[in-house]
Amino acid sequence: MDDLLERLRSGLPADALITDPDVTASYGHDMASFCEAGTPAVVVLPRTVEQVQHVMRTATELRVPVVPQGARTGLSGAANASDGCIVLSLTKMDRILEISPVDRIAVVEPGVVNAVLSRAVNEHGLYYPPDPSSWEMCTIGGNIGTASGGLCCVKYGVTAEYVLGLDVVLADGRLLTTGRRTAKGVAGYDLTRLFVGSEGSLGIVVKAVLALRPQPPAQLVLAAEFDSAAAACDAVCAIMERGHTPSLLELMDRTTLRAVNAMANMGLPETTEALLLAAFDTPEPAADLAAVGELCRAAGATEVVPADTVAESELLLQARRMSLTALETVKTATMIDDVCVPRSKLGAMLEGTAGIAEKYDLTIGVCAHAGDGNTHPVVCFDHTDADESRRARESFDEIMALGLELGGTITGEHGVGVLKKEWLARELGPVGVELQRGIKATFDPLGILNPGKLF
Repeated sequence: MDDLLERLRSGLPADALITDPDVTASYGHDMASFCEAGTPAVVVLPRTVEQVQHVMRTATELRVPVVPQGARTGLSGAANASDGCIVLSLTKMDRILEISPVDRIAVVEPGVVNAVLSRAVNEHGLYYPPDPSSWEMCTIGGNIGTASGGLCCVKYGVTAEYVLGLDVVLADGRLLTTGRRTAKGVAGYDLTRLFVGSEGSLGIVVKAVLALRPQPPAQLVLAAEFDSAAAACDAVCAIMERGHTPSLLELMDRTTLRAVNAMANMGLPETTEALLLAAFDTPEPAADLAAVGELCRAAGATEVVPADTVAESELLLQARRMSLTALETVKTATMIDDVCVPRSKLGAMLEGTAGIAEKYDLTIGVCAHAGDGNTHPVVCFDHTDADESRRARESFDEIMALGLELGGTITGEHGVGVLKKEWLARELGPVGVELQRGIKATFDPLGILNPGKLF
């Protein structure tokens, strides 16, 4: 320990090191439940690439594990510390280095907060689409590490589609540059995409070149009430089948609606079984909403209410964004699943989840990026009740099994981390796991980068 600290201090300013156990403990884990977390030896908050390189060279020489972190808003345990590790928090590397309206790119450090970047590029008439629900807190580096998504993915895609290039500090301290700044480029293997979603297990992202789009018109939102989740899912299928391109297509079930109302008194309808939110940012959103409203009525909507103003639309989106937070108030703890299925199987996924909730006698609220088939069943339970905690974990696993049975994936945007290691192996199969472990060994032969995650 003394040798580690001495070597780190030789290349870092004093304020970059945290050794107080009471403070380092607060860096021990992200926001996931049921995920083991260790005790870090030290927390390092670098401000430069050279400081990150010094940390990795030191870690390699001493064979000390390194756990990279952003804002720790993740939901899979990917940022959880391991015993005796160096926690490498990138939050102080928070500069927007460049915004180019001509090239439509932004160059940023990993600690830039998503919402800060979004507002900065808006000033140039540009738009950075990925918008996780935690966008006011989460960092771009964390978004890249977990390949996060958000509410707008149905039209604009996920983080991976906006990362053009990266600067990455490798396990031994070397600096690797991947990708490009150009609109096109296919030189060599796509190492950039390999790092996106790797959860810090292959290298430390210290700079990112991000693609931007022209800022679209302000979107308008429509809310449609349904007396069953199945009917709402039928509406989703109809909307996508007819070729509509909503900027957002979100679903909230009755449990979620009640939780949001209880927390924030939003006035959402609590008697409906499902609320579907559809938005368009087209030049004539009202016409698009009218067409989608007719499809919702044909699918069985009991009420269809288009927002008249941007302010009304933002209020509805605010309710959706606070869904996960609101469900956390239902019981003392939650497990937030992240199963993505083909859109055509969305109804079966929600029906199956309701059956699992009944089987285990649990409250499970569901909010979903319905246009993507990406569901977030939230298992609410009392963590002081051993039997209820056991049932919560078992129900969580059954939900993931259901997703795989329906041709889906165990995670659409939250990542694997600690929480879903067993299930990643099931989804990939033995050959897939073998090849992925081989890639890991190539980039990190000593296994010091975020050990215990993914595999």
